[in-house]
Amino acid sequence: MADVEAGSFVQRFLFADLDISGVVVCLRESWQRMHARRDYPPHIRMLLGELAAVTTLIGSNLKRPGRISVQLRGDGPLSLLLVECTESLRLRGMARADERTTAHRLIELFGDGQLALTLQDDHAPGAYQSLVPLDGETISEVFEHYLSQSVQQPASLMLAADETHAVGLLLHKLPEADERDPDGWARISRLAATVTMRELASLPPLRLLPRLFPEETLRLFVARPVRFHCPLDWDKVRKLLQSLGRKEVDSILRENGEVLIHDEVCNHDYRFDEAEIAALFPPVEPPPTLH
Repeated sequence: MADVEAGSFVQRFLFADLDISGVVVCLRESWQRMHARRDYPPHIRMLLGELAAVTTLIGSNLKRPGRISVQLRGDGPLSLLLVECTESLRLRGMARADERTTAHRLIELFGDGQLALTLQDDHAPGAYQSLVPLDGETISEVFEHYLSQSVQQPASLMLAADETHAVGLLLHKLPEADERDPDGWARISRLAATVTMRELASLPPLRLLPRLFPEETLRLFVARPVRFHCPLDWDKVRKLLQSLGRKEVDSILRENGEVLIHDEVCNHDYRFDEAEIAALFPPVEPPPTLH
């Protein structure tokens, strides 16, 4: 429990007497590292934090090696929110926005926007992608609608984020819920709606959930840590430059005095000088001459 209290985690749980499942997520240092060195306006940072929380909630259900990529994109001043989560709960993400915008409503920020969810299985060719219009006034409403449609059962979602925390609580109504207790889903949803960001950010699930649902029998599964993962990958960038070819790379070098590759998702800069570029394209030895 010490790791859960101190770090970022996701905790799945089940109402033992109801056919209702739930997940709690609390991102601390993983969220702080995601937006570090980025000058996002507070309302854009909040939206990215909420997307990070819900992507982690969804990603915690991955059973096979791979990743889920969730994008909100549009033609407005906020053109992109992107968060990726692997099956081992390694997280990264970014926003692309006009920092001068004062808009706060999703429809104003994204304009003609859509939700794109891509699932990549490392052991299967290709990827599954779902594209739907943004339907909702908040990130929570967008994903409540999407999750309810995708599993054909109601979902209830609470999200919140600030500079230090990104948190969420997701409930899913399962097929036999009404048979077990006709009032169960309505009762649990009402109680869940009373949770505050302060509670989600400060209370470990063993204390939060019994406090939130005092009359229910809860089964908690093992909490899993969530980590921000955006390491430098020089080999990948070198291969990218080699794929461009010596002529193209030399042209960039002559124009700028260096070759700069910016990784927008991870916010890393890769700089190459003339000697480093030369090392990428060693001279080809001519074939031996036969006498």
